[in-house]
Amino acid sequence: MTSSSWTERTLVRDGVRLSCRDWGEQGGSGPDTLLLHGLAGHSGEWDDVARLLRDAGHRVVALDQRGHGSSERRPADVSRAAYVADVVAVVEELGLVRPLLVGQSLGGHTALLTAAAHPGLPRALVLVEAGPGRAEPDVAEQIGGLLGAWPVPFPSREAAVAYLGDGNRAIGEGWAGGLEERDGGFWPRFDPDVMVRSLDENSRRAFWEEWAAVDCPGLAVLGENGIIGADEYAEMVRLRPALHGVSLPGAGHDVHLERPAVLGEVILDLVRREGLRNPCPGVHSTS
Repeated sequence: MTSSSWTERTLVRDGVRLSCRDWGEQGGSGPDTLLLHGLAGHSGEWDDVARLLRDAGHRVVALDQRGHGSSERRPADVSRAAYVADVVAVVEELGLVRPLLVGQSLGGHTALLTAAAHPGLPRALVLVEAGPGRAEPDVAEQIGGLLGAWPVPFPSREAAVAYLGDGNRAIGEGWAGGLEERDGGFWPRFDPDVMVRSLDENSRRAFWEEWAAVDCPGLAVLGENGIIGADEYAEMVRLRPALHGVSLPGAGHDVHLERPAVLGEVILDLVRREGLRNPCPGVHSTS
């Protein structure tokens, strides 16, 4: 296995195909880790972070969540509960042992809900630019408008990088990596209406009760220019005083793309601080 290799794993839950990048492990001393991308994203966004964690001894898996990437494009059920059930299925099917759940944006929200609904499943929770949120009745219109404005197909990958990065090449490369080349252009591997439906429950309510129910160690990683405000973070700490928090200067919402090495080190620091090392290194099989 080279430093950049991963194996595609596919499973089916309730008729919905789920695709994962399984990075395996190097040494097996670190905890199993499941990485969850945000809305309209893809598992490849985590490649740099996954490689760093794998080389530090973690069994690392990155999931294309339903409706995204190589997973089922138009699943009937895109409820928050369905996303959570997918995480549980991946953990069980791939033999992940009390994994570290790491999620960015909507992926972080999925990780949060999984930890709340299934205490004892995660060893720790890392929320990257994610939190319990608030009711956002206009979110469907906003996200639908943003995704619908993409000038697809992009005529070239470079054109996609320029548009999606809006001046930040690292972000552009990360988003462009989720496109597929066909019919003379580069196209998203998601449908905007599915993305909008995925936010239906978020438009109606916040998830503070679920946040208060999380009982594992937690880390919030925020971008200085991200979407998690000071008031939301303060309330997160009030409800769970043991929460660790890190704000990365100059970073925005896509912290995992802008500062992957820093994010990886912050996660490894959590592992060291909380004593989350795998007590039985080398026990996992990636066959």
